[in-house]
Amino acid sequence: MEQAIQTDPARLEAILTFVQAAEKLKDTLRSGITSQGRAESTAEHSWRLCLMAMLFDRELGEFDRLKLLKLCIVHDLGEAISGDVPATQQVAGDGRAAQERADLVALCEPLPGDLRQEIVALWDEYSSAASPEAILAKGFDKLKTMLQHLVGKNGPGFDYRFNLAYGAKHTARHPLLAQLRVLVDRETQKRVAMMAPAGATRS
Repeated sequence: MEQAIQTDPARLEAILTFVQAAEKLKDTLRSGITSQGRAESTAEHSWRLCLMAMLFDRELGEFDRLKLLKLCIVHDLGEAISGDVPATQQVAGDGRAAQERADLVALCEPLPGDLRQEIVALWDEYSSAASPEAILAKGFDKLKTMLQHLVGKNGPGFDYRFNLAYGAKHTARHPLLAQLRVLVDRETQKRVAMMAPAGATRS
């Protein structure tokens, strides 16, 4: 058995401090509703995103699996401070990304410099979809949100048509994402059809 590496206690304490701060994601609620009718947390969202990335491993081809999972884990860490902005309220140029990055930097402040730099760099990579792994992570994220809309115990006024355009440019950037999109859109169309008033013309 290899001898355990002795790590600086201050480094270990700094990492644990960060882990405790990130625990807030358990109580950071999103607009998505679970199948039981309660609000989904950001932590739950990130967990299921990681599960998706893991389960499609065979279909991914030549990618850095560890980086993909890291991107999925860190992509919403900044929400621990300012919370989530619902997908239906996000608009280009609203400053949301800059705020979330600033929150991430603040959250990572207790970490040792190397880990702080790694996490922020991963977030930047995800935000700009600057690598094949980031393209996948962002596409999976959009699909996961759409799937939550489909499985959630939503109110009677929920507009499933939102799903049909949501994240389209991201899910079109990889064949696997595009193939999954077809399946998710098919289910969304069924929900839209169910919402149509009796006798209404359906396109």
